Amino acid sequence: MDIEISTEEFQRFRTLIYDESGISLNDQKQGLVASRLSKRLRELGVKTFSDYYDRLMHDTGREEFTRMLDLISTNKTDFFREPKHFDYLREEILPQLAREKKIRIWSSASSTGEEPYTIAMTLYDGVADPANWDFKILASDLSTRVLAKAAGGVYDADRVDDMPPDVVRRHFLRGKGEHEGRLKVKPHLTSMVRFQRINLMDDHFPIKSPLDLIFCRNVMIYFDRPTQETLVNKFHRYLKPGGYLFIGHSESLQWVTHPFKLIGPTMYRKEG
Repeated sequence: MDIEISTEEFQRFRTLIYDESGISLNDQKQGLVASRLSKRLRELGVKTFSDYYDRLMHDTGREEFTRMLDLISTNKTDFFREPKHFDYLREEILPQLAREKKIRIWSSASSTGEEPYTIAMTLYDGVADPANWDFKILASDLSTRVLAKAAGGVYDADRVDDMPPDVVRRHFLRGKGEHEGRLKVKPHLTSMVRFQRINLMDDHFPIKSPLDLIFCRNVMIYFDRPTQETLVNKFHRYLKPGGYLFIGHSESLQWVTHPFKLIGPTMYRKEG
């Protein structure tokens, strides 16, 4: 049974979560917060949400704070989700970079890794000579829990049921014995991806080289409009002139002030 959270306690957590992560929780999410955090309170022997809030306020190492955000944040993803983005990457962006043979991509809400590994597969299969290319993908998320799973690169076999068998054979190792029914991403993909915790609400991101492409999909639906606007304009600073931003198909920048040019549904380009 969930530990009860009062309206006053919910308001305190809602403000805390918004200030730290940009996630905007409406009044209907009070039960969700209680549901997702109650088990953690019982694990710690904490009896009320007020006591847990006080614990978070005195969490100098921020470990419990990070754990709380892990539990609150939603992480749902699939391989080759919203495939038109990957088609565009293969058919339009890669040919533009064929002379330089170098690409830098940021998967900014990578969850359990399906998106960055899909990017890696698209890059690897999208060129004739992948060994001669310099592929680098930064994969980040707010949740350390999902990043740990992503870095491991191990998935249940049914996660690739919708992928062509030859793609699965090319990029995954099938488990045997006690690992039957599981798949592991092959080293030629994992070597292309670096996982790192990044909070999209930070003023500056740990990115030194200008990027060719940023994926930020199905995250901004949890943000209010001012937060979306701030984030999109930060992304603009980290892209090369001519670089791209892909957002989720449930999202739109229609009501957000930004300098990008719309080039297709949910696809934007930095001019220059």
